[in-house]
Amino acid sequence: MSQSKTPQHAKVLYPGTFDPITNGHVDLVKRAAKLFDEVVIAVAVGHHKQPTFNFDERIELVQTCFKDYPTVSAIGFEGLLVDFMQDQNATAVLRGLRTMSDFEYEFQLANMNRALDDNFEAVFLTPSQDYSYLSSTMVREVAKLGGDVSKLVPACVQQAFAKKLGN
Repeated sequence: MSQSKTPQHAKVLYPGTFDPITNGHVDLVKRAAKLFDEVVIAVAVGHHKQPTFNFDERIELVQTCFKDYPTVSAIGFEGLLVDFMQDQNATAVLRGLRTMSDFEYEFQLANMNRALDDNFEAVFLTPSQDYSYLSSTMVREVAKLGGDVSKLVPACVQQAFAKKLGN
């Protein structure tokens, strides 16, 4: 006799500093939304970085980008990802892989998190070819030097850069 199981709500966390969120991030989130019931973009405080946008600004920009996506939300977090994942009852963590060096780093990170929590699962997606070169660091540099970031970031981020940097 087969037992019927209640389907699990598949919730993925997408952690990062998102300074700023780029079209590459947006692409990954939209694709993850097709695979998971819920996508939570977990905006990290990022103590080790000096962000262009402060914590609240980054959360607000991410929320603005996905305001029309009912299964996507954004919240801030601080501390260990495995703890936050447990607090959120998440199924997995989403990470993007652009290069082999990304893979090596993310592989180590996933194994470290699994050492901290046996239930830790990571899901890796590669970006669309259109965004494989894109990083927040590069976008910040282009924006700070007065370059056009309109093809690299959502409109709300472009506007936020213009306001913050006077471009």
